[in-house]
Amino acid sequence: MMKNRTIGEGLMLGMKKERVLLCAAFFILHSSFFTLKAQDAPEYRLEVGGGAGVVTYLGDFNSSLTENMQPMGSLIGRYKMNPRMGLMLNISYGKLKGDIKSAKTWYPDAETLPQSFSNTLIDAGLKFEYNFWPYGTGREYRGAKPLTPYFGLGIGGTFSSGNYSAATVNFPLALGIKYKVAERLNLGLEWAMHFSLSDKLDGVKDPYGIKSSGAFKNTDCYSTLQVSVTYDLWAKCKTCHNDKD
Repeated sequence: MMKNRTIGEGLMLGMKKERVLLCAAFFILHSSFFTLKAQDAPEYRLEVGGGAGVVTYLGDFNSSLTENMQPMGSLIGRYKMNPRMGLMLNISYGKLKGDIKSAKTWYPDAETLPQSFSNTLIDAGLKFEYNFWPYGTGREYRGAKPLTPYFGLGIGGTFSSGNYSAATVNFPLALGIKYKVAERLNLGLEWAMHFSLSDKLDGVKDPYGIKSSGAFKNTDCYSTLQVSVTYDLWAKCKTCHNDKD
């Protein structure tokens, strides 16, 4: 009787082990299937879209980021090198506006200076962007997040015309955040400071009459704040490239 009970207990123990092994195998296969499926979505190399926001001139006729803000619109293209890095091309159109009262300072011979200006601005720039986290839906790249902050640094051209005309180079420094609204739709918010090499965007050069040296000494600059919407294009060839490893 004891022998039969021992055999029965052994069979029951063996069946329990088999069930545990089968459940573990099923779990591993199930997880692997969904992991492979999750990485099966296409990666897109290009984003195109537009943005709208404000631009603020900072120089001899304005010293505040909140004064004389003017509307601005942009066309945007972004080439995604990988989920962390990209190149952004923008062409923006807006206005630069200022007046001597907004400068909140004293200038010698202020009565001989123009009291205000209003110019059309065209900015064309290329920025390198770095995402703090891999950016994506998570279905095309392991560990990708639908929300990420980023910073950007680049070079651009500034063309100003109206009361006064000027053409110069600017160096944008940007901070922003991106959000993946849908699989191929992106929403962005970016603030950028554009440091130019010219002191004539407002038509006045060195109103203090003090000579200075250095690339950015006494030069004009402007800030931009805009919301953008872009759409993903150009699906990556999975058999040609693989960034997932």
